[in-house]
Amino acid sequence: MSLFKARDWWSTVLGEKEEFDQGCLCLADVDNSGNGQDKIIVGSFMGYLRIFNPHPVKMGDGAQPEDLLLEVHLREPILQVEVGKFVSGTEMLHLAVLHSRKLCVYAVSGTLGNVEHGNQYQITLMYEHHLQRTACSMTYGPFGGVKVVQRRCHVTKQFVNTMCLDQDYLLQLSSWLLKTKFPYNEICRDLICIQSVDGMLMVFEQESFAFGRFLPGSLLPGPLVYSPRTDSFITVSSCRQVESYKYQVLAFATDADKRQETEQQKLGSGKRLIVDWTLNIGEQALDICIVSFSPSASSLFVLGERNLFCLKDNGQIRFMKKLDCSPSCFLPYCSVSEGTVNTLIGNHSSMLQIYQDVTLKWATQLPHVPVAVRVGSLHDLKGVVVTLSDEGHLQCSYLGTDPSLFQAPVIESRELNYDELDVEMKELQKFIKDFKSQGVWPTTEKEDDLEVSVTVSPNFDSVSQATDVELGTDLVPSITVKVMLQNRVVLQKAKLSIYVQPPLVLTCDQFTFEFMEPEMTSTVSFSVYLRRSYTPSELEGNAIVSYTRPTDRNPDGIPRVIQCRFRLPLKLVCLPDQPSKTASHKLTIDTNKSPVSLLSLFPGFANQTEDDQVNVLGFRFLGGSHVTLLASKTSQRYRIQSEQFEDLWLITNELILRLQEHFEKQGTKDFTCSFSGSLPLQEYFELIDQHFELRINGEKLEELLAERAVQFRAIQRRLLTRFKDKTPAPLQHLDTLLDGTYKQVIALADTVEENQDNLLQSFARLKSATHLVILLIGLWQKLSAEQIAILEAAFLPLQEDTQELGWEETVDAAVAHLLKTCLSKSSKEQALNLSSQLSIPRDTSRLKKHITLLCDRLAKGGRLCLSTDTAAPQTMVMPGGCAPIPESDQEEKAVEQACSAELFANHRLLRQESAAPEVSALQGVFE
Repeated sequence: MSLFKARDWWSTVLGEKEEFDQGCLCLADVDNSGNGQDKIIVGSFMGYLRIFNPHPVKMGDGAQPEDLLLEVHLREPILQVEVGKFVSGTEMLHLAVLHSRKLCVYAVSGTLGNVEHGNQYQITLMYEHHLQRTACSMTYGPFGGVKVVQRRCHVTKQFVNTMCLDQDYLLQLSSWLLKTKFPYNEICRDLICIQSVDGMLMVFEQESFAFGRFLPGSLLPGPLVYSPRTDSFITVSSCRQVESYKYQVLAFATDADKRQETEQQKLGSGKRLIVDWTLNIGEQALDICIVSFSPSASSLFVLGERNLFCLKDNGQIRFMKKLDCSPSCFLPYCSVSEGTVNTLIGNHSSMLQIYQDVTLKWATQLPHVPVAVRVGSLHDLKGVVVTLSDEGHLQCSYLGTDPSLFQAPVIESRELNYDELDVEMKELQKFIKDFKSQGVWPTTEKEDDLEVSVTVSPNFDSVSQATDVELGTDLVPSITVKVMLQNRVVLQKAKLSIYVQPPLVLTCDQFTFEFMEPEMTSTVSFSVYLRRSYTPSELEGNAIVSYTRPTDRNPDGIPRVIQCRFRLPLKLVCLPDQPSKTASHKLTIDTNKSPVSLLSLFPGFANQTEDDQVNVLGFRFLGGSHVTLLASKTSQRYRIQSEQFEDLWLITNELILRLQEHFEKQGTKDFTCSFSGSLPLQEYFELIDQHFELRINGEKLEELLAERAVQFRAIQRRLLTRFKDKTPAPLQHLDTLLDGTYKQVIALADTVEENQDNLLQSFARLKSATHLVILLIGLWQKLSAEQIAILEAAFLPLQEDTQELGWEETVDAAVAHLLKTCLSKSSKEQALNLSSQLSIPRDTSRLKKHITLLCDRLAKGGRLCLSTDTAAPQTMVMPGGCAPIPESDQEEKAVEQACSAELFANHRLLRQESAAPEVSALQGVFE
């Protein structure tokens, strides 16, 4: 049993799926029993009113049926419950219940039975007020010294009834009666003030409505309390200021229903509402409370989001305390030490902390997060702490400790055998060493826990599952993918997520499983199809399974993830087509083996003829673009050509993968591909510029849309002011301006959506081109799989492109890091500091310079690695040649221009020249 844990005296759970707040709990002798024992009154947002009188048989008992005195459904949400002297002519306590549109005052009475569980309680409605405005909270007290007026009011009762005095005269009369010495009776009463959601204070003198006043500048209602000593209402406004208003000022101010705009009408209907004092606390307030030390002194406590403030009557700060945890409720009360105040503060860490001024005296753990806390006397036990959570956990507890009767047994003394201790120590050290080598938890292979396999159907679905496609007249096929999961052990919370590259979409991408027993098999299937009219950047999909495996040390389970990749067929996104003779972009891939028949490599894209050595194929993507693949008969080369540079990627990658599979089936292990031309950086940079231009346009359009939205709201406010004015005034074409601005906002919103769609397509094309450039660099420099993975991490860091974090700045930072570390030329470059903040650049010149520099250093023999230790560059002579990297800025500009011109010139020459034997062989095919 923990020392700092609340001792449960009595607890219960209220209802099912009911909600509660800080105003839903109250402690008082509501049935006027006169024995000094409080009852617990709880109201819920579901409209249930409950009254409890706990009588636990032993500590920690739950609620018994006889503990619930009354439960009634009032059919409206209960915002707040309070107990006070709310009925005129009596000093009996009554219950006030605040609904959103109604205030009800009830009398609670009981009828004794022969046994305790035979007692019956009921509530009687004394009066109710229907509210014209939606209520938020309420407070009560003897407003305006009404307690003293009532004591003497019987002297002049006949006079007042005869004269039919108004409220203002009654206030003046009360001031005069205070100075007189008429005999009087001790009759007290409480008035009620309700705060509405729109900032209006409505004062009710028991059965009658007195007046209503709007608080100046009110935007959102805050906590409200009444100070009897200063006769003031104190609240915290939405400006984060504590404000105090005198009741006399509120009573004599302009009526809320008679507010006028002109200065003459202001003077004629009353005084202006002026705040007594204000204090800026700089944060929103959760609750506010007043504690009186003596008749001559009181303190105002304000609970903020991060601090606790204690103020004097005039608004000066007595002290403040910065809280360590986010508070949820509080309750100040007088301390036994003179001049100090104790405060109970509940927080969202389920802790209840007790402060004496600013000193933490005690902290106790609660089983729930309290939203309301009260202290009362229950069943002859004083100082019981009553807490209520937002889900209805009601608990009565007390602080302190229970005596522990446990005594530690006496340890038997025995002689130590050091030889046995040495042997045991060595065994433990060996166990620890083996345990550390396995990690903190004993490691097991993930495949031992769960086996995931993906099967892609070789044929299209008989009935296409494609819906909402945007591909024109083409019939969009779909293909079925099956995922099978087989567990070896019991697993919890298994969730399967499928991801494919847009514009490929899935009929379902989330699945949930429960493997309650080992050796269970679950299979799910879904369809994949192309929705949009552009080409995806990859045909690979990813199936990710996340689950938790329970262990002896962690019954809740250790989270684990298994990933399984699958490849979609090429025919899902393209169709066979006639080859094209001309193209704007061409690539040539060299191999070390004899050319393979394209019919055997792409059986679904060619018709078998008499000559099985088909050396040309045409492809047409569902989006409309065309790609031609040619195989040389005399050399070991393959050429891919297309009108768009990014469309070369899928066919080139598919060609290399199918060539590798073909030679693996034949048992050939030394098959390699290479690229001997210059890199097509100029075409790649054009796609980068197009993508960057769309990002800049999107940013400008969003700024323009924000300006038009501000203009639209300003015109609305002016029109609303004109319409509210009682004196009609000409609109001065404001309606025309509003209509024009509205059309501009709609047009700009459509343009922003269109630009976002174009940006999404441009990013897909850029990713395809980036994959192609990485592939060519790998073939060009014969990079290993680890080095290609580093390039992919640097050039493809994002799955989605946004305005806040875009592709250009992210890739620029990654490439600059590679140039600074593993590809650095000198220690001077390693000492350069890169910017730690990523922001959209002004242009793409820096990014293009860094990419060119990266290719240049790879051509010089640079090695990509994750460590900062750079190896000595190897001496290599590459086709096209590369100039040395300059040390100064002027030398860098000149060399960069020369290097770029040479690289791109070689690429243009490669596209213009062609091998004579290949042309002659293809002439007949095209004819």
